Amino acid sequence: MASVLSVSGINEQIKTLIETTFEFVSVEGELSRVTKHGSGHIYFTLKDANSSIKCVMFRGNAVRLKFSLEEGAHVVIHGALSLYTPRGEYQINCVSAEPYGAGALAVAFEQLKQKLESKEYFDPTRKKSFPKFPQTIILVTSATGAALQDMQRVASHRWPLVKLIVLDVLVQGSSAAGQIADALRYADTLNADVVVVGRGGGSIEDLWAFNEEIVADAIFAMNTPVMSAVGHEIDWVISDYVADMRAPTPSTAMQMLLPDQNELYQSIDEIRTRAFGMITQRLERKREQLTSMQEAFKRHGVEHRLEVQRELVKELRERLNRQMTQRLEQSRREIIPLMERLTQSIESTLRQKQFMITQLEQGFNANHPKNKNKSGFAQIAREGKVIDLDVLSVGDQFEAMNDKRVVRAEVVEITSA
Repeated sequence: MASVLSVSGINEQIKTLIETTFEFVSVEGELSRVTKHGSGHIYFTLKDANSSIKCVMFRGNAVRLKFSLEEGAHVVIHGALSLYTPRGEYQINCVSAEPYGAGALAVAFEQLKQKLESKEYFDPTRKKSFPKFPQTIILVTSATGAALQDMQRVASHRWPLVKLIVLDVLVQGSSAAGQIADALRYADTLNADVVVVGRGGGSIEDLWAFNEEIVADAIFAMNTPVMSAVGHEIDWVISDYVADMRAPTPSTAMQMLLPDQNELYQSIDEIRTRAFGMITQRLERKREQLTSMQEAFKRHGVEHRLEVQRELVKELRERLNRQMTQRLEQSRREIIPLMERLTQSIESTLRQKQFMITQLEQGFNANHPKNKNKSGFAQIAREGKVIDLDVLSVGDQFEAMNDKRVVRAEVVEITSA
C-alpha cells in the first residue's frame, strides 16, 4: 500500500518540484485584475485566450519597473514558478516585466539565446565545478568600475588569502565585446582557479556586450570555470546562461565563490568543542573501564593468581623432569649398543695394528746390520731391490748378499720348506 501523505506534505513536494523545475520562466500574456497593494507588492493575473495564471511582483522588483502595469496591457514577464502552500495555488513570482514586442534588442536576445541553446551552450552537463577554496581569481571587468571595488571589498572581508588578478576591459560600447572575449581567452592561459566576468547594473543597451555571440563563444571554449556576474539581480544576459554559474551581482559572485573566514572560525570552534566533548566522553568511558578492572582485580586477589601461576610452574617443572628422564633413558639405551660396537671396533683395529707392528719388527730385525753378520743369513735382491723368496720363480735371476760378498744366481728348482 502506498504511503499516505498529508495535504501539507504533498503541497511541499509539489512546491519543491515546481520551484526546481521552473527556476526561471518568461511568459507573455494580457494583464488582468491588477492590484497594487499598499505594501508596494503588485498582484495580477496573466491570461491568454484559453488560460490564466496568478502572478505577484514584490516591492523590491516593482520599484525597478520602467513602466506601470495596467489592466489589459500585453506584456512579457520574467520570474520563477512557486507554490503558495497554504492554499495549494501556484503562481509566478515576477522579477521583471516588459511590454510585448519591446524592440530589436529583445528580439536579438531571444534569437541568439535559441541559437546557442540548440548548440548546447546551456547544457547543464558541461558546467564545470568550482573549487571550495580558490587561490587565484581573475576578474574580467573595468578597472574603474564600482563592480571591481565591490568584488575587492567582499573578497578582502571574506577570504583575504585569495589572489585577485584584474584584466581591465571595456564593459559597454561597440568594442567592449571583442575586448571581453580576448581577455577571457587570455585568462584561460593563466592557470587560475576561477574567472569572473561582469560589470555593474545598467540598461539593456549598457549590458549588451555580454549578449554578444563572440563573448558566448569565448566562455563556452574555456577550460577554467567561469562565473558571470552582470548587472543587478533582475538582469539576465547571454553570458549568464553560457557560464558555469551565474551571480546576481558582482559582489554576490565573491560571496558565492569564497568561503567566509568568520564562518570557518566558528566551524573550527564547533569542531574543537565537539572534539573536546568526544575526548571527555572517551576518557570517562576509559575511567569506568579502569574502575571495573580494578574491582575485578580486587575480587580475584593477587595471591590467588600467583598461586595459580605457581601450580602451573610446578606442573611444568614436573613435566619437564619426566620428559628429561625419559629422554636420558632412551639415549642410554641407544648409546650402550653403540659403545659395544665401538669397543669391538677399537679392539679389532688394535689387533690389526699390533700384527702390523709385529711384521714390521720382524722385517726390521731381519735387515738390521747386526743380524746381517750372523752366519747363514743373506739378503735377496733383484735389480737392486730387496725382495722376498716368495716372489721368485724357476729361471729368475737374483743376487744374494751379506756383509762380505754378493752372489748372482738363478732359480733352478723351488721346493717347499
